[in-house]
Amino acid sequence: MVEKLPITAAGLVALEDELKQRQSVERPRIIEAIAEARSHGDLSENAEYHAAKEAQSHNEGRIAELEDKLARADIIDVSKLSGDTIKFGATVTLIDEDTEKKVVYQIVGETEADAKKGRISITSPLARALIGKKKGTSVEVVAPGGAKAYEVAKVDWK
Repeated sequence: MVEKLPITAAGLVALEDELKQRQSVERPRIIEAIAEARSHGDLSENAEYHAAKEAQSHNEGRIAELEDKLARADIIDVSKLSGDTIKFGATVTLIDEDTEKKVVYQIVGETEADAKKGRISITSPLARALIGKKKGTSVEVVAPGGAKAYEVAKVDWK
């Protein structure tokens, strides 16, 4: 059975955009670079040729990976979700119980996670600890940096 990948609509658009970029811009540019390097003669000692072939291999691998993720994408429309229980797509405001510092995270699929932008993967230790919790609940998370305790201050659906 094929494992579905939960993803938001915005995450799906980002994957599609990257795929288009790699297929219609990067692929032709790399093919051009290979042709240019080939025209320089002896391929065995041609660093430009080998670099271009490596870039081609990397690009084609990423295209295959993107196509696979898009084929398995399970688009979840966050705007249609509601409730006060944390689940995929929720934007959660947390208060660090040690520092009183407020942080906001949206729980998203692995492919669109970016902690710097406030998006954490559904498979991350923090997201796994949050799933099923409600506003006012205290959550303890054992993360690579050590144990942390948070209070769930708010659950939003954006």
